[in-house]
Amino acid sequence: MGDETRLPRRAALVTGSSRGIGRAVAEELARAGFDVCVNCSGEKGLAAARDLADRLAAECGVRAVAHAANVADAAEAQALVDAACEAFGRLDVLVNNAGITRDGLLARMKEEDFDAVVGVNLKGTFNCCHAAVPRMMKQRFGRIVNMSSVVGVAGNAGQANYAASKAGVIGLTKSIAREVASRNITANAVAPGFIETDMTAALTDKQREAMAGRIAARRLGSPEDVAALVRFLASDEAGYVTGQVICVDGGMSL
Repeated sequence: MGDETRLPRRAALVTGSSRGIGRAVAEELARAGFDVCVNCSGEKGLAAARDLADRLAAECGVRAVAHAANVADAAEAQALVDAACEAFGRLDVLVNNAGITRDGLLARMKEEDFDAVVGVNLKGTFNCCHAAVPRMMKQRFGRIVNMSSVVGVAGNAGQANYAASKAGVIGLTKSIAREVASRNITANAVAPGFIETDMTAALTDKQREAMAGRIAARRLGSPEDVAALVRFLASDEAGYVTGQVICVDGGMSL
């Protein structure tokens, strides 16, 4: 088989990828041969993002860069997408993983806490899609993977802002999927359940046991469990999968 039959090397941007699920996604995509743009929200996390990019380039033989941007800001989201495209000459995969939580009961929730969570989780996803979709349409190829949550599917007490943002991501994803399918662009949402991250590291053994008891698999998931699904959705083989919400929750939502 000659070189002319080879697919071009794909390039991916993973927001919020200096740690947690985003970091695992960036690592998984790099191992699969994708060039990767690692993102953090500000200068404070840039050192970790650069360290990850350098390691991925050295270990996986791909191009990898790091860029700080607050995706809740439309101009910064546009600059982030532009930086990825400038680094790689194209953008094939956008993984909107950046997210925050500011939990609290509805009656006590501050307006700024609601706005902040929706601003990053939902508007940030919109901002990055808005910047990336025109480029994907022009090249007639794209894979968009938006990180939702089982909380966005079922709701959760004390997380009205987070649940609203993640439910919004689902509606946004389905709408984008309808708009861009004819251009060979897919858009899917991944809804993780309880995943071992920095946020769960502070749980007591009793809390962890109680959480696991709600899961059919009787364990919390790992970031790698989520990353494996993202890798498939980012692949050429997933070209007929679009507009879907796929839970990675060990059967918690059954």
